[in-house]
Amino acid sequence: MTVRWSVTIDCADPRALARFWAVALGYIERPPPPGFASWEAWFTQHGVPEDEWDDGAYLTDPEGVLPSLSFLKVPEAKVAKNRLHLDVQAGGGREVPWETRWERVVEAVARLTAAGATVLREDELDGRPDHFVMADPEGNEFCVL
Repeated sequence: MTVRWSVTIDCADPRALARFWAVALGYIERPPPPGFASWEAWFTQHGVPEDEWDDGAYLTDPEGVLPSLSFLKVPEAKVAKNRLHLDVQAGGGREVPWETRWERVVEAVARLTAAGATVLREDELDGRPDHFVMADPEGNEFCVL
């Protein structure tokens, strides 16, 4: 039996956070289910109240291989460090020469900062930069390595 899974992120503004993570991961908005021209049509067909239509946002890997992401609106703000975080592996892995890998990491950090992320710190390994710890626009920590 194949088990499908996704990652769900609680947040205040699902659409805004989904836009950020689409940029960060190269994902796209999940298309509406077959037979529906839009999510609004699906919501209407299934009796979802209009005031709940912005309570979630959904992303998918454009290749259809990697896990999907769901962003769900919750009333409470984030109050502590994440117990689970995503690693944006922009550098290509530690098997890539450090100079090449680090250049890719720095480029990704600049792109993600422009999209609304914040650098929390730069961590070192063996005396040289290794990865960045960042926060998305709602303060969820993630690493760029």
